[in-house]
Amino acid sequence: MSFKLNLITLSLLAVSTSGMAANFGVGNANTTAVNTHKYECKRCTNLVGYSGEVSVAAGYNDIGDIHAGNALGTAKDGGIAAVSGDVRYQSESGYQARIQAHQLGMDNGFAHVSGGKAGLYEFSLDYDAIKTYKAGDVESSLWHNDGMLTPSDAINSFDLAQRREKVALGMEYGQDFYGAFVKYSQEDKTGHKSASLVSPSPINFGLPTDSRTKQLDAGVNLSGENWLTELSYFGSYYQNNIDHLSLPYANDVYSAAPDNQAHQVALSGQYQLNRTVMNGRIVTGRMIQDDNLIQVTGNPLQNWDGQIDTLDGRFALTSMLTNRLRLGGSVDYSKRDNKSSTAEFAQYNFNSLTGAFRQNTPQDIERNTYKVNASYRIASGYRLQAGYDRKEVERTFSDREQTNDDNLWLKFNVRALDKVNFNLKAEHANRSGSDYEANELTSSENNALLRKYYLADRTRNAVELKVNYTPINWMSLDISSRYAQDEYDDTQIGLTESEDYGYDANLNIAFNQHVDGYVFAGQQWINSNQAGSQSFGAADWMADIEDEFINLGAGASYSGLMQDKLTLGIDYLFSNSISDTDVTADTTNPYGDYYSYNHSASMYADYALSEQMALKLTYRYERYFDTDAANVGVNDIPGMITLGDINHNYNAHQVMLSFTYQLR
Repeated sequence: MSFKLNLITLSLLAVSTSGMAANFGVGNANTTAVNTHKYECKRCTNLVGYSGEVSVAAGYNDIGDIHAGNALGTAKDGGIAAVSGDVRYQSESGYQARIQAHQLGMDNGFAHVSGGKAGLYEFSLDYDAIKTYKAGDVESSLWHNDGMLTPSDAINSFDLAQRREKVALGMEYGQDFYGAFVKYSQEDKTGHKSASLVSPSPINFGLPTDSRTKQLDAGVNLSGENWLTELSYFGSYYQNNIDHLSLPYANDVYSAAPDNQAHQVALSGQYQLNRTVMNGRIVTGRMIQDDNLIQVTGNPLQNWDGQIDTLDGRFALTSMLTNRLRLGGSVDYSKRDNKSSTAEFAQYNFNSLTGAFRQNTPQDIERNTYKVNASYRIASGYRLQAGYDRKEVERTFSDREQTNDDNLWLKFNVRALDKVNFNLKAEHANRSGSDYEANELTSSENNALLRKYYLADRTRNAVELKVNYTPINWMSLDISSRYAQDEYDDTQIGLTESEDYGYDANLNIAFNQHVDGYVFAGQQWINSNQAGSQSFGAADWMADIEDEFINLGAGASYSGLMQDKLTLGIDYLFSNSISDTDVTADTTNPYGDYYSYNHSASMYADYALSEQMALKLTYRYERYFDTDAANVGVNDIPGMITLGDINHNYNAHQVMLSFTYQLR
């Protein structure tokens, strides 16, 4: 083989040094004399007709808490059923269609239907259902009926859960150098979520959810040999069917999310010049909110005319200067011009009117982000990358009107070693900005020494290491570790320091052609320190928050049993999270800890009845426990009514039998 390659190299050198210019591109090959009738692709399959699979499943759920529905796909107790599949069709003339489904019949599932002619047009229809569960059988003394919250001695029982159903219809058309697309979607959201009001004492209640979001996207695009461009429109319309809520003895005690809409028009493009690629995008938009306001004493406004005009732009460039060196950079611009109405509003001091009035101040935000980077290939398998990022933000009517974030980073990648690849990244970041004007532009209820964490001076140092180790061809180990520290040295009241570190490890083993397995582990620690003041002066208490997360898992599969018809498998996952908070003033006291853990396991047996039919039996188990100090009994705190202790402690089981048919 070496001798043949040397002959080819010498032949090419001879041609390149001759006086004639030759083009050896594949497109210029002369194939007129080639007889292709005897060639046959042994691995090619006939794509004309139907292909794919259809699966029907039925089973049984034994669930002690609806929260288990987040992991098992449905919170229904007893018999369950679902349909899944992925079927494709292709005709000889180029028409094609596809139908996909996943767990239709469960609380969480989707369906997709598309069809058209390859390279010309395509129609699509999508359906998505997502339901998330927080707690079940929550009790409240407030009943909701058409905007009225009515107290009653009879308990109102409901679930804290949110269901989203989305339907979308789309069309794409393209031919030669031009194309177009349009997509319309509609999402309905229903359910209940926790909310609070003061009337006259604090009370938690289940806020009903009933809203609809409509989305319309459309655009046209053009392309050439080395360029492309697109003009597009994106529109969103939100309608909340839950308006202001009232009590029998007090009107408009709670305002739900107001109706609003947002519109954007975008022009984007890309151009390639030799080894340089440039792309850009400019977007102009408007967000509108025009809804009735809750009337407050002394407030003259009947409705709110909210409007924010947006302008976003981006230009990026990357160029291969040599075979070793690549340079790149980008500029991003974003502006939020708040043109909402202003008026005088009565001022509150904790729980009473002060008698003073103050005008609301619509805030404008402007951002500029600059990035430059370089990538240099030191040698084959060794690459060094470096970059500098700067973000400048200006906010009107803010504690601090201007902040500047600077970030310098470095990456070193090694791919040349025989069995080990690794990536190393380090970064140093710093935030500074203009002087604080806390007393002039913010509420007098804020301490003048308070520094909000996203505005305060900050220094960040971070490092990350990723290693891939393949000692033998049937074993692979991936390890990544990271550490980051943020210091707020100039903050007296607020977040003063935080650190975030952890690791992830994944081991994959293929013992032989029938047996394989995996093991993974990951941990993360987030520690932060915060200073506060009870006297609106210097710091007189400190808080230490320690958060810890762990994820462990393992799994294995064994195929080839019973004459290659049976495959057995098992998967296990353990996760745990702990949050400890200690507050130190005169003494050190724990403050509202949080703890949770989860065991989940899945075992399955997959049996091939024939080349086209298979049966699969699956058993899933979940053990979940959490305790949050913020969740207390209905009347555990004097003067406050809660939704009760909604922590979780349950075991859940699911058994499913599915039948799959392969289309060929």
